[in-house]
Amino acid sequence: MEGNERQPLHYRLLMAVDIQGYSKRDTSEQLLAQHQLSETLDRAARGVGLDRSRWDKQVGGDGELATLPDGIDPAPVAGDFVIGLAGALREINRAALGAGARFRLRVRLSLHHGTMTAGPFGPAGDAPIVVQRLLDAGPLRRLLSDDPERDLAYVVSDSLFDDVVRTGFCALRPEAFHPIKVTAKGAVFRGHILTDGAVLAPAGGPGGQSGGSGGPGGDVPAGDARVFDFPALAAR
Repeated sequence: MEGNERQPLHYRLLMAVDIQGYSKRDTSEQLLAQHQLSETLDRAARGVGLDRSRWDKQVGGDGELATLPDGIDPAPVAGDFVIGLAGALREINRAALGAGARFRLRVRLSLHHGTMTAGPFGPAGDAPIVVQRLLDAGPLRRLLSDDPERDLAYVVSDSLFDDVVRTGFCALRPEAFHPIKVTAKGAVFRGHILTDGAVLAPAGGPGGQSGGSGGPGGDVPAGDARVFDFPALAAR
């Protein structure tokens, strides 16, 4: 029957990104933020040899869910891309604030690899659900709200952390992350948040302005990592 044909499953790398505080902006500021986000993502992608025009993107006003092409090496995306994005955010925010903008561009980013299939309203399957639940995780949001100097909050899924970050092929070391657990709609989603902001700072720069409090907004030694459990989050 048309519409019920079996579609193939694909194992892909998925990325979700969202602009923090988008609704506080007026219309012109929202449009500026959209252009800034697209520019910073393009710049970070080019830095690791990727072309965002080849990504399958499901966009919203304040972000997007992207499915990367088959065969993409996840290690540069999980590490170098994120470092490049942090640098692009620093540059674009410096220019915008110098021009009198009210807001900096501050974003949340999540990454996961898993199974999905194409659907008429976007990808279907566990992978897009996981990446979006982690994007909405309370600790990730608080990483930005608790640290006004931080422009990027980044989380990877538990499986991607084990398969990619721990390998040593990723530019971000495992000790820079700590685990979280999110409970949403009766399901549990586990991930690892990058809490050591210093690893995203330029060499010789001021380092991560994370406050060093040891909480979700500060640097947490690997041995002291805590697991956070949160109530159900609204679906995006």
